[in-house]
Amino acid sequence: MTDLEIANKCQLQPIQQIAENLGVDPESIEMYGKYKAKLPLEALDEKLVERSNLILVSAISPTPGGEGKTTMSIGLSEALNQIGKKTTVVLREPSLGPVFGMKGGATGGGRAQVLPMEDINLHFTGDFSAIEKANNLLSAIIDNNLQSKSNSLGIDPRTIAWKRVMDLNDRALRNIVVGLGGTTSGIPRETGFDITAASEIMAILCLSSDLIDLKKRLGNIFIGYTFDKTPIYARDLKAEGAMTALLKDAIKPNLVQTIEGNPAIIHGGPFANIAQGTNTVIATKMAMSLSDYTVTEAGFGFDLGGEKFLDIKCQSAGLKPKAVVLTTTIRALKYHGGADLSTLKEPNVKALENGIPNLEKHIENVEKFGITPIIAINKFSTDSEEEIEALLAFARSKNIKAAVADVWANGGKGALELAQAVVDSVEAETAAFKALYDWKSPVEEKINKIAKEIYGATRVEYSAKAQSDLKRIYNLGLDAMPICMAKTEKSLSDNPKLMGRPADFSLAVREIEIAAGAGFIIPITGNIMRMPGLPAHPAAEQIDVNEEGKITGLF
Repeated sequence: MTDLEIANKCQLQPIQQIAENLGVDPESIEMYGKYKAKLPLEALDEKLVERSNLILVSAISPTPGGEGKTTMSIGLSEALNQIGKKTTVVLREPSLGPVFGMKGGATGGGRAQVLPMEDINLHFTGDFSAIEKANNLLSAIIDNNLQSKSNSLGIDPRTIAWKRVMDLNDRALRNIVVGLGGTTSGIPRETGFDITAASEIMAILCLSSDLIDLKKRLGNIFIGYTFDKTPIYARDLKAEGAMTALLKDAIKPNLVQTIEGNPAIIHGGPFANIAQGTNTVIATKMAMSLSDYTVTEAGFGFDLGGEKFLDIKCQSAGLKPKAVVLTTTIRALKYHGGADLSTLKEPNVKALENGIPNLEKHIENVEKFGITPIIAINKFSTDSEEEIEALLAFARSKNIKAAVADVWANGGKGALELAQAVVDSVEAETAAFKALYDWKSPVEEKINKIAKEIYGATRVEYSAKAQSDLKRIYNLGLDAMPICMAKTEKSLSDNPKLMGRPADFSLAVREIEIAAGAGFIIPITGNIMRMPGLPAHPAAEQIDVNEEGKITGLF
C-alpha cells in the first residue's frame, strides 16, 4: 500500500481529544476543521521547558536512496509513548515545491506518519501563505518607495537584496525585471523570486520567541543602501507592523496527530541548505512544555541541519538537547561506498564498509557538541542480515549505541529498542551540550571552525566578492551573529559529487549574505538553488482528485 492508502485507513481522533490528551484545554485551541488546530501561545511555559527532554533526530549525508529522518522521528515518538514516556514529535511544514516536484511530501511514511497527510502537505493552516504575503508586502513597499516622490528614502535600486517569493518550483521566475510599462508602473530593476521556504521571513518566524520579538526581527531585515551609502532596514520603511499583522496567526504552532493517535506539532519550514532547517522555537518549546520527551528533526545531514540546530537555534533559544539520533540506512552507506544507485537493493557488505566513514564523520561531529549519538538503522526489506551485522559491529567497535528500527512497516512497535536506548541515554545524563563556537568570535574564525571541524576541509578560500561582503558585515556591526552556511546537502564538502568522507579539500566561499532579521550570516558555497525547477515528470502529474474530493497520488 502507498503512504496515502495507509493514512486513509486510519481512524482519526477529533483534534480536541488530541489537545486534551496533551494537557491543553480544548476550548483554547483554534480549530481548522476537525483534525487541525492552532495551539495558544499561553500554553508555553519556560519553567516546564527546562525540565523536559529534547531529542534531536539527524542523519548522515543524504543520498537518492533516502534516509527517512522524518519517518524515524515519528516512529521514535510513537515508541517512546508505547514505553510510557509522554512524547510529542515536532516537525517542519512541507513546502509545495517538493510536494509537486520531485521529493514528495514530508509527513513520514507507512505506519509512521502524521495526519491528515493531504492537508498537511497542501495548504495546511495557511502559514506558508502568510509568510509569502508578508515577504511580498515588503517587496511592494520597497518598490513603492522607489517610485514615491514625497516619501522616498533614496534607496539605490542596484543594492536591493530583497526578493519576492512563492511556494512553488518555478525556474522561470529566478531572474526577472520588474517596473516595466512606463513611469506609472514603477522603477525598472532586476530582481527575482525565491521559494517561500528560502525567505528570511520563514527563518525569522522560526527563531522568534513571541510576537514582539517577531516584529523586532522583521524590522531588522536589511534591504540595501541609499545612494549616499546609508544602510536601509525594513523598519526605515515602517513595514514591520503590517508584516507582523499578517503573521499574527502563523506564529501559533499547529497541532495534528500521528497514526497511533499521539500529538504532533508541525510549524515552520526553512530549508537546511540555505537556512536553519528546523521547526520554530515556539513549537519546540510548546512541545517541551506539554511533554516529558520532545522528538524533533533538522533537515538533511548533521553537517547542515544538525549543526545549525545546535549552533543557531539552541543558542538563540537557550535549549540543551539530551540526545542525538543519527538516522542511517544500509543502502545510503552503500551509495557513499561507491555502489551504483541501481544496485543498492543488492547485498554488498564491501560497499557498506566503504561508506561507513561518512557515518563515522557525523558521529565525530555530534561528539564535538558534548553528546554521544545513537545510531538508528532505518530498516528496508532489501537489507541483508550480513549488512546489518556489519553496521552493528562498527557501532560496537566505537562504543556507540545502535538499534535497527522498522518504523515504516511497524510504526512505534518497530522502534522500541531505539526508544529504550534514547531513554537510557537521557537518564544516564551523559549529554553535556556545548556550542561549537562563540557568536562573538570573528566571522572568519566561525566559518573556519565549521568548515574544518564539521566538514573536514583543510582550508577556506574567499572570492573577491566574499571578501568585500566581509568588510560590509564588519562596517554594519553585524559580525557577532552565528553562521548559517549555505552548502550542498549531498556531500560533507561543497562539491556534491564527493561522496563518503572527503579529505584535503578547500571550501570556497563565493559571497556572504546578511540575514539581520533572522540574526545570522550566510556564507554561500557552490551553487545553492533558492528557486528550484520542476523535473521532467513532476510529482504533480500523479496527483488527482475525484468527484467526492478524494485526493490520490500524494506521497
